[in-house]
Amino acid sequence: MSYSRENNEVSASGEDRLNAMRGYKATLKNPRVSDEAKQNAKDVLDNELHGDQPRHDLYAIRGQNKEPNRVAGGLKAAQRNPRVKERGKESASEKLDALGRARDEQAQQDQSQAQLEE
Repeated sequence: MSYSRENNEVSASGEDRLNAMRGYKATLKNPRVSDEAKQNAKDVLDNELHGDQPRHDLYAIRGQNKEPNRVAGGLKAAQRNPRVKERGKESASEKLDALGRARDEQAQQDQSQAQLEE
């Protein structure tokens, strides 16, 4: 990761930016770190890494690469797993329903596109 205080920018991959964010957050919570270092960490987080944005960006990218059938399988397994709490099972059901709706919408769009091409 390259970091330049002069340019006030951090240029790095999503993983590097996420790891930097984690390190700066750890600095903020460490009681052995000076107030000056904590202020610097806060400035970098707020101004250069934009808070939690690296985490959101990385998770969005990772979510795009997931195979829907495997995601659905994991959600179905969570619904039947006796070690998963009720709230977790409800959350899995909600996500599975949303996944099904998204698949239905995509199928309709594909069908409409096919009809337009004919």
